[in-house]
Amino acid sequence: MEKLALLGGTPIIKETPKELFRWPIIGKEDEEVALDVIRNNRYSGTDISEKFGEEFAAWQGVKYGLPFCNGTMSLAAAMFAIGLKEGDEMICTTKTYWASAAPANTFGVKTVFCNIDNNLSMDPTDIERCITPKTKAIMVVHYVAYPCDMDPIMEIAKKHNLKVIEDVSHAQGGLYKGKKLGTFGDVAAMSMMSGKSFAAGELGMFITNERKYYERALAYGHHERFDEKHIQECDDLRHYYYITMGAVKGRANQLCTALARVQLKYYDERCAEIRRAMNYFWDLLEGLPGIRPIRVDESTGSNMAGWYCPHGLYVAEELHGLSVNRFCEAVRAEIDGQCGPGGNECLHTHKFFTEFAVNKTDEDPTLQKSVDIECFSIPWFIHCDKEWIERYASGFRKVIENHEQLLEDDEKKKQQGRWIGTGSKVR
Repeated sequence: MEKLALLGGTPIIKETPKELFRWPIIGKEDEEVALDVIRNNRYSGTDISEKFGEEFAAWQGVKYGLPFCNGTMSLAAAMFAIGLKEGDEMICTTKTYWASAAPANTFGVKTVFCNIDNNLSMDPTDIERCITPKTKAIMVVHYVAYPCDMDPIMEIAKKHNLKVIEDVSHAQGGLYKGKKLGTFGDVAAMSMMSGKSFAAGELGMFITNERKYYERALAYGHHERFDEKHIQECDDLRHYYYITMGAVKGRANQLCTALARVQLKYYDERCAEIRRAMNYFWDLLEGLPGIRPIRVDESTGSNMAGWYCPHGLYVAEELHGLSVNRFCEAVRAEIDGQCGPGGNECLHTHKFFTEFAVNKTDEDPTLQKSVDIECFSIPWFIHCDKEWIERYASGFRKVIENHEQLLEDDEKKKQQGRWIGTGSKVR
């Protein structure tokens, strides 16, 4: 039995090689376009942003692309675009970043949360339970880059005449059965902040094939383009020109859209490299007890895009009940970090939704299923360096094969999680 590093043994990796995980990849071309914006004071214009919107829409395979200052703003614009209003309800998965749901409160819309499945993805079998006469939309979140099962979700939406918003913040460029994520619903929105797989500083994007939704998103937060030149179909908006309908200023900073134009050129090939690396990592751990990969079968035409925020599932009973917290603690000691328990805390447990929101969420014991599903984060390999990937995988293998050493002092029984963005651990 090999002594674990957490208990005084020798770690597999003593120091993390920074280049293996450095993201985004910034080159001379990125620097040149950024300097052009800086030197010519082009931050607050729209010319670069309009070009990026057109290029991104073409790449995505939709008619309209509209950049916003961040992903949260683009999601709020998506809600406004489809006409959500006071008294309506929107269904959203409970395990996601708060921006998928919280902006609905701005419109007086109640969020009704549904369960996740064993891939941390929206569970289509739980959606109809959440539908009431007030339900108007479903917020689909492709969480940790895993494509939601869109066929049954769209069937339910059609059956009940519901609008669909796709939150593609974790999965830009991902595929479901050969079709790009973000092209199934009525509208889609996403973050492109500096940590995402599509990283462009602080940026958001709204996309749609419907002109009326594009115009409403424009009206929501782009005051300089909310005029007679840009509004062609939505006659009801003409009385409100020049002051945004959301009373917000949501246009993108052109330093970010300039960077985004360059990043778009190389995004697909970089994502393909990431997928090779991440699949190789999980292949090395195939069949080990206690852990399961969260990944798709790419032979179906689906993929994990840039595999943002990669996670695995944890099965404690296969490791004599070892807690996921203790497991991750031991892995971190072996590989110099890069492994944490849980993920986003389930939103239905936060007081914003249960106490503060205009339309408070109800206590729902059925959502305990989502709380009880245990998971852990894994290294996000940007380059398919097999030698280093094998070393990281061996750290996980070492802990699993020697996990009984950890049982005696395992007092951290309950999975931890984070309100992502604060760094704070809870529970």
